Amino acid sequence: MEYRLLGATGIRVSRLCLGALTISPLQRDLPVDEGAQVILRALELGVNFIDTSQFYRAYPPIARALRECAKRDEVVIASKSYAYDGRGMEAALTEALRELGRDYIDVFMLHEQESMLTIRGHWEAVEYLLKAKARGLVRAVGISTHTVRAVRAAALVPELDVISPLINYTGIGITDGSKDDMEAAIRFAATCGKGMYSMKPFGGGHLMDHIDKALGYLLGMDDLASIAIGMKTKAEVEMNVRLVGGLEVPDDLRKATTSIPRRLHIDDWCIGCGNCVERCPSKAMMIRNGKAVSDPARCVFCGYCGAHCSEFAIKVI
Repeated sequence: MEYRLLGATGIRVSRLCLGALTISPLQRDLPVDEGAQVILRALELGVNFIDTSQFYRAYPPIARALRECAKRDEVVIASKSYAYDGRGMEAALTEALRELGRDYIDVFMLHEQESMLTIRGHWEAVEYLLKAKARGLVRAVGISTHTVRAVRAAALVPELDVISPLINYTGIGITDGSKDDMEAAIRFAATCGKGMYSMKPFGGGHLMDHIDKALGYLLGMDDLASIAIGMKTKAEVEMNVRLVGGLEVPDDLRKATTSIPRRLHIDDWCIGCGNCVERCPSKAMMIRNGKAVSDPARCVFCGYCGAHCSEFAIKVI
């Protein structure tokens, strides 16, 4: 496993980052023990970087895996919160520390920022994280985003250390530009000293028939320290570790991990409230004839729509 420094943070991360969204209640909702075993297998194979969020509710399996990991102190955790003020961010960080059983969180970020306007709108939360950083509770502060403009905005904010942008070779999920636009923004942010790690390399599953091309594209971007990939089985962990390491993937392993289709299921009892439309970061949801529907060309199966459905009518399956 190759390791790189995350920008100017001094934090050393594996080229492959385990994205915890897939095992969380928003998606596969794995039992804690099962999710922990997936994470443990990644740690055994050299992955030292885990991406999660307060929103995912995935702290329990991560904590279980950390308790069973001999090198738990070497594991880097990045988490995120939608909190916009100091009190909310303090609660989010306190929850992460308590649930993960850690004295500090390596990277704590504003979740899903859209522009300089939203970053400034969350500035009280940033100020709290900066104070927490000074106290040793956080090692680095950053944002995650699906937009080009937020990457460029965060690059110009000295207080932000890390940016996690969505990018893949088709550009699916980028809401305000092309993959070329995002590439240019990532290069710019890296020149500003920001630590960069990407998400959604397979476009939420749309690119699983082209995984070699998808990963090869991102591995060729030297400005990315790590690539976060959602993994829900040990087989997926083993395949992705091999791919990132440039090793051959046996046909049976490849078939076992790429043959399961994913889709967004919307139940008949949807009331068409529109909460999912407002919360979809990919602008893939709409209300048609009084019911929610998704645009399959834009959906990246993040599950955020389902998390905001008051009727529990939406899920990724």
